Amino acid sequence: MASTAPPIQLLQSAVAAYRAGDWASARARLDEAVASGADGDADAWALLAASCVRLGDHAAAGTAADRALVLNARSLRGALAKADVLAAQGAHREANFYFNAFVKLAGAAPSLPPDLAEGLRRARAAQDRIAAGMQGLLDGALEDAGYSAGASDRRFTHALDILTGRKQPYLQQPQALYYPELPNIQFYPRDQFPWMDAVEAATDDMTAELNAILEDRSAFAPYLQTQPGMPSRPDYPLVDSMDWSSCFLSKDGRETANAARCPRTMAALKDAPLCRVKARSPQIMFSQLKAGAHIQPHTGFVNTRLTCHLPLIVPPDCEFRVGNEVRAWERGKCWAFDDTIEHEARNGSDRARVVLIFDIWRPELSEEERALVATLLEAIDAYAPRTVSWD
Repeated sequence: MASTAPPIQLLQSAVAAYRAGDWASARARLDEAVASGADGDADAWALLAASCVRLGDHAAAGTAADRALVLNARSLRGALAKADVLAAQGAHREANFYFNAFVKLAGAAPSLPPDLAEGLRRARAAQDRIAAGMQGLLDGALEDAGYSAGASDRRFTHALDILTGRKQPYLQQPQALYYPELPNIQFYPRDQFPWMDAVEAATDDMTAELNAILEDRSAFAPYLQTQPGMPSRPDYPLVDSMDWSSCFLSKDGRETANAARCPRTMAALKDAPLCRVKARSPQIMFSQLKAGAHIQPHTGFVNTRLTCHLPLIVPPDCEFRVGNEVRAWERGKCWAFDDTIEHEARNGSDRARVVLIFDIWRPELSEEERALVATLLEAIDAYAPRTVSWD
């Protein structure tokens, strides 16, 4: 027989029973409530689903959770109950979808009642179990297929790491010009740049020229400098700091006096496809990072170029991160990376680190595209001349 108590009274009684751990009474009151007028109440259905999960009635819990989520797609108890039901049924992939949704919603909540706080801990543990189980299954299947993390395709390994949560995807985020349809590659394969052989072969010559310049303290200046009339970054510790300094051989597309002091360095770059844009690039510099310094995560301005590093003075415990890949500099080993993908640098040693940095056109751009991009950037600068570097 249907209850004669008002739905609100039944709901209040159900909540009290649920909080007391009397799942059977909570379920009975909630069944009565939805039958007598509370069938449009998402919270009532979600609490009913949670009570049924506690009682082990997963069929009823699933039905109630579905109803709760139809009425409110962001129902915390509804999502958690649905995840619990699917996990009990062995539908781990589907369960993980709801566990992920619950963790995301619950993690954004300013506070949680005790049952949901406990549910959040349980959901995270379930995520870990499901991820471990999936990882084991994937490892077995891929091993049978001949996969080896060190020898198989690097791009597949990257995709696998992102899928399994070992890494997160990082995308191009240029601050000025975004050129579409260019691949999102953190570090480019070295074999794409045969001209780097000549650059690396000149490592000793470049280091000799660098050492002579290092004796002239005035040759280096802070890489980031306060510009009069422009906003400053008081929160950024390396502004106006010699902890991160540079000696430009070419700045904003024009060779400096230091280029004449480094003829072998400049000659080694003669075959590099330097990014040439009037009053903008190429930028060629010795970049010095003092002991203990940290260049915070940041992105570059245009994704039509790549940035190259040739390490010249590299003490141990120095690392460079682009996206989710961390590398240590090796003296004389050149690399090219996309600086519009978030990157940062650290010097954990007790000595300075110095690398040669220069920018090149992205290899995917045709000669026509390079000319048009250069014209575009030069026209922008002609209309609004820069007072600060875009690099």
